Amino acid sequence: MIPLVPFPDIDPIAIQIGPLAIRWYALAYIAGIVLSWRLMRRLVARDPAVATATHTDDFVSWATLGIVFGGRLGYCLFYQPSVYLADPLAILKVWTGGMSFHGGMLGVTLAVVLFCRQYKIPLLGFADRLAVCVPIGLGLGRVANFINGELWGRVASDSVPWAMVFPNGGPLARHPSQLYQALLEGLILFAVMFALSRRDAIRAQFGKLTGVFLMGYAIARMIGELFREPDAFLGFLAFGATMGQVLSIPMLLAGLFLVLRRAR
Repeated sequence: MIPLVPFPDIDPIAIQIGPLAIRWYALAYIAGIVLSWRLMRRLVARDPAVATATHTDDFVSWATLGIVFGGRLGYCLFYQPSVYLADPLAILKVWTGGMSFHGGMLGVTLAVVLFCRQYKIPLLGFADRLAVCVPIGLGLGRVANFINGELWGRVASDSVPWAMVFPNGGPLARHPSQLYQALLEGLILFAVMFALSRRDAIRAQFGKLTGVFLMGYAIARMIGELFREPDAFLGFLAFGATMGQVLSIPMLLAGLFLVLRRAR
């Protein structure tokens, strides 16, 4: 099969200054954090206010640590536990790659709980405002995955004219599933969350936006995984599911609980 859309030859290194190399992946993390920070400063102050802009400024460092440590530990424990338990020092080798959104979410959740407890901030209200911002980083991260030519999709049929041959994905044309996920987990989910956050009644129901985000991400991830090639060292799990889908089930249930809780 000859793909109609060639894979763009984009250097994964955005900026090179001597031995210092700054990758697009790192810039995606930085841009996601900065844009989310600026938006959240506005959201926390909207009626009903749950925190101050200064609180948001202070939380950035907490969130960053939660993303990095949670994402790395989540990948090591969820995806390759035997490898990293046999060589725990390999967990520190973050430059070799390997981050998990589900692990990062747990890390940020812990950061939110500790931060809100320390500053006497309504937990679910603060989490709601944060949930609106998260898709920004998710979308940028998926675009960075595409630039890196990693986490490619499954082999596509001849009816998919935008299929691509990825540099390390073999000779067959595949779905650009990273872009599918950037659209679902990033752009569409952000549009839904932002639209809901503009409604006063929904902002006042602490926990509802968090529930919608958890459900929305879980559904988007499950759909995206239908086109994504499973990790070679894991393959398909029971009933043809992938690890990403399995890890999304608790998120879906937790989100449903929060939404129904607010409905009652």
